[in-house]
Amino acid sequence: MKSELDFSSKIENITHVEKLVDDLCSQYNLSSEIYGNMMVAVVEAVNNAILHGNKLDPEKKVLVRFELKDDILVFKVSDQGEGFDYKEIPDPTLPENIEKPHGRGIFLMKHLVDEMDFHNNGCEVELKFRIK
Repeated sequence: MKSELDFSSKIENITHVEKLVDDLCSQYNLSSEIYGNMMVAVVEAVNNAILHGNKLDPEKKVLVRFELKDDILVFKVSDQGEGFDYKEIPDPTLPENIEKPHGRGIFLMKHLVDEMDFHNNGCEVELKFRIK
């Protein structure tokens, strides 16, 4: 199985990532809980890269890499945007943020993965899932 995908920043390209997660979960016989967490978190990361990182510019690419390291499936999702200050993300559960239409994706991702890190000024997110 190919260990990376790259595609232009169009929302419809999320289907490639959904298929990748489906294929990996089948290949490694992952539980439905891991599958669900992985699907939501990785799709959210790609969605953020397309919408917020690359601002829907079809000339810009999203790169999704993955590898299995010691029972941990690692995804790295990169965009060609300007990055963002990932240390200053408002807590969407605070009363002043509860009704805002955006700002829940990273919070959600953080709660679905075993470990999450940002690199390259926020242009890359690394998601780790313990699969055994």
